[in-house]
Amino acid sequence: MSHDDPPPAPAKKKSPAEEAAEKRREKLTPGSLMKAVIRSGRGDATPADGDQVILHCTIRTMEGIVVNSTRREHGGKGIPLRFVLGKSKMILGFAEGFPTMLKGEIAMFKMEPKIHYAEDDCPVTPPDGFPKDDELQFEVEMLDFFKAKVVTEDLGVVKKIVDEGKGWETPREPYEVTARITARTADGKEILPSKEVPYFFTLGKSEAPKGLEMGIGTMARKEKATIYVTNTYLTESSVMPQLEGLEEVHFEVELVQFTQVRDMLGDGRLIKRRVVDGSGEFPMDCPLHDSLLRVHYKGMLLDEPKSVFYDTQIDNDGEPLEFCSGEGLVPEGFEMCVRLMLPGEKSIVTCPPDFAYDKFPRPANVPEGAHVRWEIELLGFEVPKDWTGLTFKEIMEEADKIKNTGNRLFKEGKFELAKAKYEKSSLHLNVAACYQKMGEYRKSIEACNKVLDANPVHVKALYRRGMSYMLGGDFGDAKNDFEKMVTVDKSSEPDATAALVKLKQKEQEIEKKARKQFKGLFDKKPGEISEVGVESKNGGDTAGSGEAVTSRDRNGSGKSSPPSAESDHAFDEERPGLIGRIWPSARRIFSSLGMNRCTIL
Repeated sequence: MSHDDPPPAPAKKKSPAEEAAEKRREKLTPGSLMKAVIRSGRGDATPADGDQVILHCTIRTMEGIVVNSTRREHGGKGIPLRFVLGKSKMILGFAEGFPTMLKGEIAMFKMEPKIHYAEDDCPVTPPDGFPKDDELQFEVEMLDFFKAKVVTEDLGVVKKIVDEGKGWETPREPYEVTARITARTADGKEILPSKEVPYFFTLGKSEAPKGLEMGIGTMARKEKATIYVTNTYLTESSVMPQLEGLEEVHFEVELVQFTQVRDMLGDGRLIKRRVVDGSGEFPMDCPLHDSLLRVHYKGMLLDEPKSVFYDTQIDNDGEPLEFCSGEGLVPEGFEMCVRLMLPGEKSIVTCPPDFAYDKFPRPANVPEGAHVRWEIELLGFEVPKDWTGLTFKEIMEEADKIKNTGNRLFKEGKFELAKAKYEKSSLHLNVAACYQKMGEYRKSIEACNKVLDANPVHVKALYRRGMSYMLGGDFGDAKNDFEKMVTVDKSSEPDATAALVKLKQKEQEIEKKARKQFKGLFDKKPGEISEVGVESKNGGDTAGSGEAVTSRDRNGSGKSSPPSAESDHAFDEERPGLIGRIWPSARRIFSSLGMNRCTIL
């Protein structure tokens, strides 16, 4: 390999199934599996892993005596065998032989016992009296193979796509399905003829065999497919009431249409039924996130369909209702369903009282405890504006609006909605982090306070504010925040403990630095003035105090000289000296060292 050649690609790691197949393949020895083509197949494609193969097989002894067969002329049922390569359990000779065959090909495989049912740990069991210890001939006709959609892991339901459908949405319980269906037994006998009028049924209500429902649940609109269903999944239904004696059924299905019916709560109480399709792909083009929504709707009592209590076309002068989702401005059940609608879609919603008007301002003509029906059309929606490009002030204003909405929702008892708003307003924490990185700790603390005003037990806000306090020298406040984290959320203890350790180290570093920097201030005899920092040439402030300060009488009388214009405490809270002005945390440090009333004698 030259220096210019790229390095070889790393070997792809084999899956456990591939490793098992390779280990099993080691049992093959020269002459143990032989193939002779009796009739050539068509094309040049051969089956691969994931393909379903359909075939007839006749097993003979080396003397030509038929031992077992799928063909009627040899005593079989006339039902072909089905295997999914890489999924189905089969003898080693089949696993190695099938991938070499073409469609329509007939081949004879001669197998030694260790290659068929006498293999150690053979995954399949032979019929009673089968000569598994003999060398045998397997005549195989490859009827068909195709890429299979495995619907159930036990291969009881497998689908073959004949024509691709449109879109990617597929039906599920309790969708309403319209489909053209014919059914045949595994040997080709028609048992469910095609009808001019398609079948109509609801998924999940046992109106069609379970396996058929499961297969249809993988289909898109207008898709055509063949669904292979074994008797395990052939349940009685109105579509196929007679199932006795059937081992396997092949359903040919064209999914004409399906109506989206959603059980929003999972208990059958809040149901959304789409009656007119919208535009776009579900659910990507639905207003899943908080948006400005425009809808027309008509509301009526469920048990009195003609008792319309509100209609935007009449009661709102024909204007649609506009509202922002996520703000509790419409009944909860109403909003839940609109969030799953496409623009232009019309849906009928039946709603129980606790998701309608029992927890929302009730129209005068809606009695307490009433079940309602809404006919809703989503005209369109606008997603929230992107904050990219906004000024810092505008971003903070938007965040404050969100927080204020959360406060209103909290007071109204709509805690889930309030929680979502508070979480969104946690943008303040990102702003606090930026201020912290810039060294503007006071502004960082203010940003954290905005989050904590709305949610006093916000652990991340406590942590970030504590860090800003610590970096700004407010060690006591920092400690309070770190300790509160643990009381609020026990899972935050590791972070809080690490922060407290860091706080202790920071305090020790500052104390050590302060002792070193101000050491000379306390080394002079009474009457001498220590030089700390640079003294002004004009006899003004020194870096240590900046002013002459009187002290208590050394004899302990406790009397002090009358204060003059030039005398003051060096680190007094009201009039800090030069150090206090340029290093605000110095006063706290000196206080911790017992030097909050330092004087120059």
